[in-house]
Amino acid sequence: MGLGEREQVFFGIDFGTTNSAVAMLRPGRGVQLAHFSFRGEAIPICRSVLYFEQWKTANGQRRVHGYSGPAAIEHYLDAEEKGRLVQSLKSHLSSRALTGTEIFGRRHRLEELITRIISDLRKQAEEQFMQPVRRATVGRPVRFVGAESEEEDDFAVSRLREAFIAAGFEEVEFELEPVAAAFAYEAVLDRDELILIGDFGGGTSDFSLLRVGPEVRRRGRKPEDMLGNTGVGLAGDAFDARIVRKLVSPALGSNSEARSLNKILPAVPAWIYAHLEHWHYLSFLRTNNVREILKSARARALEPEKIEALIAIIEGDLGYQLHQAVQRAKFELSQQEYADFVFRDGPAGASTIGLRIPISRTQFESWIVEDLATIEHSVDALLKSTGVEPREVDRVFLTGGSSFVPAVRRIFTTRFGHQRIRGGDEFTSVAQGLAFCAASTLGQ
Repeated sequence: MGLGEREQVFFGIDFGTTNSAVAMLRPGRGVQLAHFSFRGEAIPICRSVLYFEQWKTANGQRRVHGYSGPAAIEHYLDAEEKGRLVQSLKSHLSSRALTGTEIFGRRHRLEELITRIISDLRKQAEEQFMQPVRRATVGRPVRFVGAESEEEDDFAVSRLREAFIAAGFEEVEFELEPVAAAFAYEAVLDRDELILIGDFGGGTSDFSLLRVGPEVRRRGRKPEDMLGNTGVGLAGDAFDARIVRKLVSPALGSNSEARSLNKILPAVPAWIYAHLEHWHYLSFLRTNNVREILKSARARALEPEKIEALIAIIEGDLGYQLHQAVQRAKFELSQQEYADFVFRDGPAGASTIGLRIPISRTQFESWIVEDLATIEHSVDALLKSTGVEPREVDRVFLTGGSSFVPAVRRIFTTRFGHQRIRGGDEFTSVAQGLAFCAASTLGQ
């Protein structure tokens, strides 16, 4: 079937803080996910990231080229002289103060940058599905990161809608991401259930209580089927930041001291290490001011080798690689009680940086205890506000990368029991559910 020919199809798009996914539903034929190439491997998720590089032409003019998704990561990793990497754009949508950013001398609006990612998602999906992608149901969190009121949430949605329209979409409907996950789960049910959905993204954790099932679909959904929802502005990115702060930064001198005029003082300002907690901020440290600060710190430090390692990471712009190592350690701790955080900047024997630090699950859980308490409070508040007792919930469906973290799962097993916990397609269930949502709304 050619690109211009139409059939009855519905699209769901999960534009995430860290990753995005696109799903197509053909009624009677199931859901198909778009795949994206990264280092020769086809994967069903696309990094929500942009990369810009600049070079001079033969006549001295400056040219800037941008890439999105996996191509952005590939060009960033392969570049000897790093350009500008931009990610986590979704987490800024609710902020009226952040209108955009300057990249190589040109001002870009936030909506314009998001449009670029979404436009590339749409084009790649069209090529694979051989269908025009102009109408879609798009996911949104219960509460956007940084939003403290319904007005700020609405503002974030309006900016996201503007970006989708600019990316070539003619019709866009929004659905709560945990509700979309519920639709994905509902597709395998043979009876109605009252379910609790926990959706853990990169920037938000969202929860919804709703009734789903074949009878609900047959009679038509009613507003009272949605009992309630809530969310908090923390998830996987916050967990990663805790590992950097507690484990990685000390190995790079955050607790180190330096001698200055017969006084012992911190070797490096704390704000430099704060940038390490978000890998895409690392590029901002490659300035002459920071270089001078670290050069002086290395000369005075009682542990100069740690400052030297920090300098190497900053000068090499190795934030992405550093945080990949953090995520590997976090994943291993989801499978076992002990792991090693391992990071090197090159092949064994040729590395100038070599970090191997043991870490236990108990340590990690102690670092995220406040985050866990916030999530617990959100879940309990949802149950209380809806008047639902844990024993009344038939199933709990958990999705998103942080749903693998044992301490997160324990929040739900202690309230609902192991036997009622379900999961599956943790990184793509929202996109698949959004396609089902599209069939029930855009298909009418």
